[in-house]
Amino acid sequence: MGARRHAGTVDRILDVAERLVQVRGFNAFSYADVSQALGIQKASLHHHFATKADLGVALVDRYRRHFFAALEAIESTDDAGERLARYADLYRSVLRKRRMCMCGMLAADVATLPRPMREGVAEFFTGNEAWLTRILTAGRARGELRFAGSPESVAAFFVSSLEGAMLVSRGTGQLEHLDAVAALLLASLRPDRANSPALRPSGPDRRGRA
Repeated sequence: MGARRHAGTVDRILDVAERLVQVRGFNAFSYADVSQALGIQKASLHHHFATKADLGVALVDRYRRHFFAALEAIESTDDAGERLARYADLYRSVLRKRRMCMCGMLAADVATLPRPMREGVAEFFTGNEAWLTRILTAGRARGELRFAGSPESVAAFFVSSLEGAMLVSRGTGQLEHLDAVAALLLASLRPDRANSPALRPSGPDRRGRA
């Protein structure tokens, strides 16, 4: 019973802290904010997470695991285009809650984060790009997707576009901006898009080609 209560308290702390990061940013909340939201003493927070850095590492680890589990669930769909659409939906679902991608928010503060958090954020993005690269590679091989350049460069462009669209949507208060960007990205990858060039990100691809 004690272990279950401990796990429940930890999850509640992480839930509140995650929301605060997604709305305010890591540097804009304190243990006082978390303790007030949960109605517990700050000493209890320090019992579970001795420092804010410890809390941050746990947040990144949990967020990454949950997101990657969602990517595994997406693979129950066979079509590459549908997989990419469901990937974009992960970002939409966060924005509908008036929140941001937590690792996207942390990336804005990366210079001030402790090294383990920086490494965790980097692993989140490299993991996303690796997953997208695999989906893009297989989709093009099966004729389900069409694009110019390397799958790696398109994967990086895909993630960057969604993360950037979330920021603009938040800044303007127009949630449909992310919907429009996602729709354009997905349409540009369709193999049956008539009289339109395939998606080609600007700049060199990951192997240095222009």
